[in-house]
Amino acid sequence: MSRKKQTLRERTQWVALCGLLVALMLVLGFVESLMPVAAGVPGIKLGLSNGVLIFAVYMLNIPTAFVLMVLKVVLSGLLFGGVNAMMYAFAGGLVSMVFMTLLSRVRGIHPVMVSMVGGVAHNVGQVALAMVILSTPSLMYYMAVLMVAGLITGAVTGVAANLVMKHLQKIRR
Repeated sequence: MSRKKQTLRERTQWVALCGLLVALMLVLGFVESLMPVAAGVPGIKLGLSNGVLIFAVYMLNIPTAFVLMVLKVVLSGLLFGGVNAMMYAFAGGLVSMVFMTLLSRVRGIHPVMVSMVGGVAHNVGQVALAMVILSTPSLMYYMAVLMVAGLITGAVTGVAANLVMKHLQKIRR
C-alpha cells in the first residue's frame, strides 16, 4: 500500500504490528538463549527470530523486514549482548536478509528453502566478519559445521514460519 494513501489508522496499525514483531523477536531471542541447541559447539542457535523475518519478507514488505532486522539486532544487543554481539548479529542478519530477499522473489522457491539459505548466509556473514576482525582465516574450517547447522535450524524456523503464514492467510480470507 502506498504511504500517501494510508490513513492515520492504517499507519498506526502498521507501527503497532511492527512493534509486536520486534517484541516477538526479542522474546524468541531470549528464550533461544536459554536453550542449548548443540552443547559444546559455540555459535549454534535455532534462530527463532528468523521465522519472524521470513514472515515479514513474505507477508509485509522488504524494507519493513530490513528495519525489523536492524531493530532486533540493536535492541537485543543493548539488552543482552553488547557492541560485539551487535556487530556479528548485524553482519549475519544483513547477509541473511539479502539472500532471503532475493530468493523470496524467485518463483517456485519454497519459504522453507529461503529460510535454510538465510540460516547458512547468517553464519557465513558472522564468520566472515570474525575472520576479518580476528585476522584468522582458519575460521573457514568451522564454516562447514555452521553451514550444516544453518541448514537444519533454517529448516526448523522455515517450517514454523510457513505454518504461521498459511494460518494467517486462511484468517484473511
